[in-house]
Amino acid sequence: MSTVFAKVGIVGKSNDTHLKPTIDALASHLLDQGVEVTAAVHTHEMIETGACLNCALKELARNSDLIIVVGGDGTILGAARVLSTLNVPLLGVNMGRLGFLADISPKVMHKAVTQILAGEFEEEHRFLLEAYVGTTPLNNKPELALNDVVIHKWNTPRVVEFEVHIDGNFVNIQHSDGLVIATPTGSTAYALSSGGPILHPALNAMVLVSICPHTLSHRPIVVSADSRVEVHVCRDKAPHVGISCDGQNDRPVAPDEYLLVKRAPNPVRLLHPKGHDHYRLLRAKLGWGGNCSAESQLAKSLHKTA
Repeated sequence: MSTVFAKVGIVGKSNDTHLKPTIDALASHLLDQGVEVTAAVHTHEMIETGACLNCALKELARNSDLIIVVGGDGTILGAARVLSTLNVPLLGVNMGRLGFLADISPKVMHKAVTQILAGEFEEEHRFLLEAYVGTTPLNNKPELALNDVVIHKWNTPRVVEFEVHIDGNFVNIQHSDGLVIATPTGSTAYALSSGGPILHPALNAMVLVSICPHTLSHRPIVVSADSRVEVHVCRDKAPHVGISCDGQNDRPVAPDEYLLVKRAPNPVRLLHPKGHDHYRLLRAKLGWGGNCSAESQLAKSLHKTA
């Protein structure tokens, strides 16, 4: 068949043998469509056919028109941090619990993949954050985060104390368990659990959400995605503070170090099947109720007259 993606790479969650049947079926289906298939090193061993090449993740991206990630949202988060600078689109097959990012069910995988190979898809760009840590943070290599950068207490039951600055302006001093700095993508993750708002993925914004603040007046703040956020930990609290990116990369903060967070220059490209609906996804994943029959009729009538 004719396809807009001649070379497809497959990335699966590491060390998860339960994915083997799905990954093997996906590879076979892609080969049947006349696509050249390459798998990441740790994924290749799950594929029975010998027709698939294997290579390291970045090399995989350089040699692929599309990367299909099989796993949960965590697998996509990890892949996005590595691959965002290479401008290759990602498509997620959900084998996890939530599936905000990986939204294709294995039950409809073959049909959805066939349609996407034929060019029937929707594409969106999600920006990432860069987290710099140090006494002169910008001199250091940043960590990337698609969901959030979190500064949190470390090895202590007590709250920690830190200053927050946005674009060089002092905002406040907080006594709390930490602070979540989230993208719109991450607004439905840790930030939401901490009482933050849900941001639409298309918004050019990020949200700062305190974790269990000692003062209840510390409410979430939505700022421009182009802002620079600095967090300075009080020196005597530094041994008890850590910083994590997407809940996957974690490190302690040394005295005199501070955190600087800003927007990363390269977004990640996510593909979805045609008809992707952000609000339907929220209803399904967050357990929101549907319309009652009367509300449904009202919604239909309003839609017709709009």
